[in-house]
Amino acid sequence: MPNLFELPRYIAVEGPIRVGKSTLADVLAGRLNAQRVMESEDNPFLGAFYGGDRGAGFQAQFAFLIRRFEQLRALDIGPRSQKTVVADFIFEKDKLFACLNLTDQELHTYNRYYNHFREQLPTPDLVIYLQATPEVLKKRVKKKNAPHEKAINEDYLEEVVKAYEHFFFHYTSSDLLIVNTSEIDFVERNEDLQELLRRVTAPIKGTQYFLPLGGEAAASA
Repeated sequence: MPNLFELPRYIAVEGPIRVGKSTLADVLAGRLNAQRVMESEDNPFLGAFYGGDRGAGFQAQFAFLIRRFEQLRALDIGPRSQKTVVADFIFEKDKLFACLNLTDQELHTYNRYYNHFREQLPTPDLVIYLQATPEVLKKRVKKKNAPHEKAINEDYLEEVVKAYEHFFFHYTSSDLLIVNTSEIDFVERNEDLQELLRRVTAPIKGTQYFLPLGGEAAASA
């Protein structure tokens, strides 16, 4: 009997800092021989934003908005393309952070450009949302000890986690796999990674969940 399941052509991995987005995107791109799209962290205003400088939030957010648009606008994933693409972000994340960091007046200006850019971009076939508790993420940030992450406020990290949870609770734009990484560590443990890869490369329709419980996986909605 022929295998009628076809892997999605455009996959995006999302989630808050230190949840494992880049690691999973790298592995998936290698396994699927896909084009890897990695979000740029090169933002000249980020240091000033983390330092609390006035107006830096708007500057940093706008720089991210333009860079993310340029990256995704350049993708070759039309109906005639044979490429598979794996990205470690979706464009909507930009607005998620804008709502956290901008004033109402700044957000009004930002939204005009965001909406114009979003209309020009493709939507992923599959989004993999990696979630973890704030406590787990704080430990991973501390363990990584990256210089640019030392200024991240713990309260801010909790707000980011809440924003992601709210956003993906309502997300319906594409098929969605929600992965709870609080009890697994696919960055450090290969067995966790292999189990996750088996789930990711199986058919996913609508919103489904990967909830590891003692090595067992999960449910669908």
